[in-house]
Amino acid sequence: MTTPSPAAAEEAPRPKFAFLPKIDTPAYHALLSAVAILVLGPLGGIAAAYMNFSLGFFVGGQVLAGILGSAVTYGYGPEGKHGANYMQTMAASVAGMAGMGVLIQAMTWLGIPMPPWHHLALYFACIGMFGVGLGMVYTPILVDRLKLDYPSGYAVANILRALTDKRLLKRSIGQLGGGTGAGVVFAALVEKLPAVGATQLSASTIGAGMVVGARIAIPALLMGLIGKWITPYLVSIGWLKEGESFRKIGFLIALAMILGAAVVDMSLIAVEAVRRVRAQAGKPMEADAKDAWKQVNPKRLVAWIVFWAAALVAVSTLVMGQPITFTIFAILLTSVFVLINGISLGISDSNPISSAFVIAVLLMSGLGLKDPRVGLMSASILLVACSVGGDMQQDRSTGYRLGTNRTVQFRYQSIGILMGAVLCVVLAQTFMKAYPVLTINSFADPKADVGQWQSAMTFKFVGALQDIGYLPTYKVKALAIGLAIGIGTEILRKVIHASERYKNFVKGSKEGFATGFVVDAFLLPSPYASSFGGFVELMVCVWFAVGGVGSSAYNTWQKSMAAKQKKDGEDLPEDMSTTSLVGGGLIAGEALYALAVGLHGLFSNVLLKPAAATPPPPAAPPTSQS
Repeated sequence: MTTPSPAAAEEAPRPKFAFLPKIDTPAYHALLSAVAILVLGPLGGIAAAYMNFSLGFFVGGQVLAGILGSAVTYGYGPEGKHGANYMQTMAASVAGMAGMGVLIQAMTWLGIPMPPWHHLALYFACIGMFGVGLGMVYTPILVDRLKLDYPSGYAVANILRALTDKRLLKRSIGQLGGGTGAGVVFAALVEKLPAVGATQLSASTIGAGMVVGARIAIPALLMGLIGKWITPYLVSIGWLKEGESFRKIGFLIALAMILGAAVVDMSLIAVEAVRRVRAQAGKPMEADAKDAWKQVNPKRLVAWIVFWAAALVAVSTLVMGQPITFTIFAILLTSVFVLINGISLGISDSNPISSAFVIAVLLMSGLGLKDPRVGLMSASILLVACSVGGDMQQDRSTGYRLGTNRTVQFRYQSIGILMGAVLCVVLAQTFMKAYPVLTINSFADPKADVGQWQSAMTFKFVGALQDIGYLPTYKVKALAIGLAIGIGTEILRKVIHASERYKNFVKGSKEGFATGFVVDAFLLPSPYASSFGGFVELMVCVWFAVGGVGSSAYNTWQKSMAAKQKKDGEDLPEDMSTTSLVGGGLIAGEALYALAVGLHGLFSNVLLKPAAATPPPPAAPPTSQS
């Protein structure tokens, strides 16, 4: 993985147990890689595939792999957090790629001839490698500059610090353990009690809200409420059919809102970049030793992206038989959506990968594409790349809090992509062979009895591809409305927050604080935060807001007791608050429950009784990959 100098290996702290290899030695990285790629990754992959086939969304593998990986690195003490982070990075890549098996299911539904398995694995691997490169490119913007929360990444950082450091473990185990236990209980109640399941209660949705706070959660709820309010009007003008949810059109508006806000932010970043380049002209380059762990070689990174983009074009055209024009169009579109989806993931813990797929199909349809097979394969580039690119950024957010070497983390994730590409095809074929019901096109036959295998993500893909060749005018209008809202709102927010008078007023009194809260949460909320209400159902927004409002209320009360809090919490890092630990525990608890159900479904029914039915899956939260 990496070859440290003899001096560096000698300086590394000795592990507590003699059988463990020293940190940063080849044996150390071999141990971490073996555990991640052979144990943690497949476990997360089974859970992700099972949930995607049954529900249509899945819990990301970061939290689960972080918990299990900490058990391996506990013997290294506090420094073990970096090794655990490397493992969860690789394992999450394997799991995320495994969840992409729904693309193979969509091919089956549409009657598209299935390419050889190694061709599919090669194609997915090229997309994944291209996606991790884009994810790393945007990391300095989203993680370092904008400092987005990435709730699951936040949770993983706290978990790794707590479980690998005995001092922190004593201080945080109660909050973390309590949250995890509650997450398991909530998930079980949702599965076992229909009345609870009907509320769409989700432990990780509440946990994500607790991490981001009320200023993010309330705008999401407001958009959900507005969507509910205007649904009858949208039905009356033909944008929705009777009984359809607002999010069927809301996701287009939400994506365009994010794009509009991102245009404003990227323009400001570009202006600042030009200013800094001019300021540094003629000055010698100086390395920032303090942040050496952040440093990556930009030339190599650009070369990586160019190489894998070229490889993707070659495999797409020569191996998969796709037209080069739409392949290149999808690659260019991916370069934008990895940023957009990364912002959404950083704000709300939601990576709307299926929305990116549908948007790509709509745009290609507008350009004259009429072949569903080409649409599926080209849009798959966005789906897979946005998934792994978001994982890359989320993992880097964890590394940002821990000070983990980014270059080494990048290598771990890249290896995980290769394993995940193979596992994706293997698991998809395994599940569909064991459960023939997964091959039934429930979009074409809505009355088909598919049981618990709802395959909601596949349903969306096939629905978009069924209409390929025709881009309705109302969808273009929806995109334009969202773009205008995103640009206008973000410009107003930038102008107001740049005012020194406004900043002094907000910081100077309780009235100012209240005013700032009302502006950020109600009057001019961030488009990034509001957009979440367009991606999910209203009740999901409600639980998200419950976590956010509860967390902010508790933290505000804690600040009023600042002197006592400082005395009692001086051993904890600043960002390991009670609410972040409990919220991370809730996310972890639901992930553990999902793994248990996925393993039960695989071993009890896929391997032992291929024709039998599985127990109902957990009501997993749409606060991850959806």
